[in-house]
Amino acid sequence: MGGAYVGLADEVSAGYWNPAGLHGLSYPEIGYMHVERFAGAVSFDYGGVAMPVTDRSTVGVSVFRSGVNDIVNTLAAWNPDRGQPLPDYESRITRFSAADWALFVSYSRAVSDRLSVGVNFKGIHRSIGDFANAWGYSMDVAARYRAGPYRLGVVVRDVTTMLQSWSVNPSAFEVNCINPIDEQPFDACLNEDGTLIENNATRYQAVFDQRIPQGGTALVLPVARLGSGAVWPVGDGHTLTVGLDVDVAVDGRRAFVPNVGDVSFRPRLGLAFRYAGVVELRGGVQRLQVGTPIGVDLTPSVGAGLDLEQVSVDFSFGDFAGIVADDLGYSYRISAQLRLEQPGLERPAE
Repeated sequence: MGGAYVGLADEVSAGYWNPAGLHGLSYPEIGYMHVERFAGAVSFDYGGVAMPVTDRSTVGVSVFRSGVNDIVNTLAAWNPDRGQPLPDYESRITRFSAADWALFVSYSRAVSDRLSVGVNFKGIHRSIGDFANAWGYSMDVAARYRAGPYRLGVVVRDVTTMLQSWSVNPSAFEVNCINPIDEQPFDACLNEDGTLIENNATRYQAVFDQRIPQGGTALVLPVARLGSGAVWPVGDGHTLTVGLDVDVAVDGRRAFVPNVGDVSFRPRLGLAFRYAGVVELRGGVQRLQVGTPIGVDLTPSVGAGLDLEQVSVDFSFGDFAGIVADDLGYSYRISAQLRLEQPGLERPAE
């Protein structure tokens, strides 16, 4: 549905979309999702579990990984004197991954029959092979309101502002200075007097004309996601769902439409039709942008789902680059959920 789900989420994935929506669970649920982006270059995986603990309280845990695998490291395969790869360079290339891991611990509580609130406590670890890594901690706050067929939701992500602290491992930037052909140092690794540069940081700068990166901090500013939706019965046992979300961020991304100064508004629109409570067809639009020379661009997506009693499976497909660009490949998403509708596991009565 184009990501227009903040007001509609009421199952285990609400731990990501809107933790206040976890109150919609009547039984424990387990969820998994796998996403391939940029024609498989970037993968995203999610696993979550949530369960009601009292008549008004629900808890959940979600784990996420987003990463790029098999990135080539050519530091040991380069001839700096000739500016070209070494002979038999394939055997000197190593590979690494750049990945982000996140852990969300969620809590939702019903304030009334219509209103629920929620919070996420988040820890994030980011790594770029052995070269650098960062830790960050933050929290989200959320609310969800339901009145008949209508839904309203709001989430303020990273409400505390996340501080990511990066550390760099200088030893991972070790430069190969010995020519395997004659076992002699490369000229680029020598001092003016012909001796080998001993300090690796100095050697790295001499060979690549740049310094080894330094550690530092990065701030992730709060983003508010406003969601609305409606679920209407259509005919005998069918439903029509409409969702409209807007992300509001103070990030200076003026490419998004519309924007006011440094405040950008990112709209998302989704539509779903469920037939007989079993088969669902969905479509959505997100990432509405304007720029030069592409003009106005947007990212559409379509999907389908199958709900069989306690198990549901969903598949969606989209063009990550938008309708204008066609060189970033396609993205697909497959997910499954299991509802443990067993005696004794239902939400406790009031």
